[in-house]
Amino acid sequence: MILSLVFFTFSFAFYLITAFLYLGHWVFKKKWLGQTATAMCFVALGSTTMILITRASESGHAPFSNLYESMVLFVWATNLGYLIMEYKHKFKVIGSVVMTLEFLAMLSASLLPYRFKSVEPLNPALQNKWHWLMSALAPFGLEKYAIGWLDFHVFTTFVGYAGFAIAFGLSIIYLIKERFESGGRRNAFIDAFPDSRTIDELSYRSIAWGFPFLAVGIVSGAVWANYAWGTYWSWDPKETWSLITWFIYAAYLHARVTRGWRGRRAAYLSIAGFLAVIFLYWGVSFILPGLHAYA
Repeated sequence: MILSLVFFTFSFAFYLITAFLYLGHWVFKKKWLGQTATAMCFVALGSTTMILITRASESGHAPFSNLYESMVLFVWATNLGYLIMEYKHKFKVIGSVVMTLEFLAMLSASLLPYRFKSVEPLNPALQNKWHWLMSALAPFGLEKYAIGWLDFHVFTTFVGYAGFAIAFGLSIIYLIKERFESGGRRNAFIDAFPDSRTIDELSYRSIAWGFPFLAVGIVSGAVWANYAWGTYWSWDPKETWSLITWFIYAAYLHARVTRGWRGRRAAYLSIAGFLAVIFLYWGVSFILPGLHAYA
């Protein structure tokens, strides 16, 4: 556990530095700051990857079993998603918002009590592995690294959350940018961001990317629930809020495709969706605990 906490400490510092570099690039518009920020983003991704690897080695299972581990997974997936978007669209200034959100996620993980960070054995309901994968890995002595429905369920769900987090940041940028554009006002800091139409499109693509992962996560979670508790759906608070979140983003995509929703309405719905994600993750864990509560 000590090694994974060392990597967490380094990662925490890396995300703080990365956020400041992107903010510096936004404010001072220096090319070298943007390039350094991207390089640090890769360093932070590598460090976060090492947290997950060392945590898995220390615990003997996939590092997705508690609040602390899943926060690290969320940060890792969001970082990777952002780097892909930056590579495709070259808008480094967006990193000033996304990396700030990632640092806040790392900060929230660091503030968790120690008992949430400790390595604990999985309870029997969570110890399910795919037997065919265990058989395939057995000749190489790697069967303990086989994954199961729980690992697949959590991983796909948090990849979906990462897409929604990026869309959340973009939606906030959109609302500010669009207000300046509609009022005919100019501001050097706001003008550094892409035009509102581009931001709106990037937000849509982030949600379109995250939504299938959330859907797969819910379905795989139902399969795991049937394995663990003998029922596919029990209206546990986590299940209920997962469904509510799914409906919000399904409504977003439906309204955009069939009704042509763009702009403010889409941005507000995107923000509402991510607030539902936050409650699904933190609120359910601490306020409405049930079978799925990480806390």
